Amino acid sequence: MNQFLNRLTVNTAIGSAVFLLFLFTCYLVGVRVNTSKSIPIGLYWTSRKPIEKGAYVLFCPPQVALLNDAIKRGYIGAGFCPGDYGYMMKRILAAKNDAVSIDDEGVRVNGQLLPFSTPIKADKSGRPLTRFRTTHFTLDASEVLLMTDVSSTSFDARYFGPVKLSQIKTVIIPVITW
Repeated sequence: MNQFLNRLTVNTAIGSAVFLLFLFTCYLVGVRVNTSKSIPIGLYWTSRKPIEKGAYVLFCPPQVALLNDAIKRGYIGAGFCPGDYGYMMKRILAAKNDAVSIDDEGVRVNGQLLPFSTPIKADKSGRPLTRFRTTHFTLDASEVLLMTDVSSTSFDARYFGPVKLSQIKTVIIPVITW
C-alpha cells in the first residue's frame, strides 16, 4: 500500500509539473485567457497588430485611487503593472479625435450611446461606485477609451476614464471564445 501511495504521489507531482510547464509555455508564446465579463470569455493570442479602434487589448490600468479600491473590492486582481495592478482586457471603443461624454445615461462616442455603458451606482455588495464624468471630451492621439461591448457590469472607462496608449501592452486576437 505504501509503495502505491509513493508512486501516486510521485506521478501526481510529475503530472503537476508537466501541466505547469505547459501553462508557462503557452504564456510565453502569447496565449492569454480571459475569464472576465469585459470581453468574450475564452483564449486570446497576443499580436503585433496596430492599436486601433475596435481592437481588443491587454493593458495596465491607470494608477488612480479608484483602482486601489477596485483591487480591495475584487473588481480586478493584483499583478505586475505599476501600482501592483493586474492586466486588464477591454475593447477600444473610442480613439483619437472621438468626442466622449460620460454621464448617468452612459457613454456616448460622437453622440452615439454605447450599448452596455450605463454606469452602475453600486456594486453587488451595495458599495457606491465612483464614476468618471465628462460632458464633452475629445480624445487626443495618445488616449483611448477602453470599454466592454458585451456586459453591463464590466469595470471599464465608465469608472476610470481614458487610458494612455502607453499603458497598452498588446493587441489580443480571439482564438476560441464563448
